[in-house]
Amino acid sequence: MTQKTNKVFQQSGVIPYRIIDGKVEILLITTRNRQGWVIPKGGLCKGMSPHDSAAKEAWEEAGVIGRVTTENLGNYKYRKRGNTYQVNLFLLPVETVLEDWPEATSRKRRWLEINQAAELVKEISLRRIIESL
Repeated sequence: MTQKTNKVFQQSGVIPYRIIDGKVEILLITTRNRQGWVIPKGGLCKGMSPHDSAAKEAWEEAGVIGRVTTENLGNYKYRKRGNTYQVNLFLLPVETVLEDWPEATSRKRRWLEINQAAELVKEISLRRIIESL
């Protein structure tokens, strides 16, 4: 009997942040079905570095632009539709917040203080990374 190997799909994502009146705020977005709060993330784009790919996801999913750090902040895994995904995270100091972006009609976004953002995300390992900021 052969055992099925579970492939882990690689993704990159960002934790978009800004500093307002000395307080750090993180931007969360809803899932496409608006059932939960997540960070912008997605599959690695061919020919792009993980942090550049993460920047593209931030623009597409959250409508934010900035210079993504090249240092990997950490990673977390999640399961969706029977697949396992590993997300490598990068920080994104937000420079521009767009009024219109590719997924504006399918997602909401919300700026939150670190502890509020940590409470809203479902993935425990992502919550720990946010809390460590």
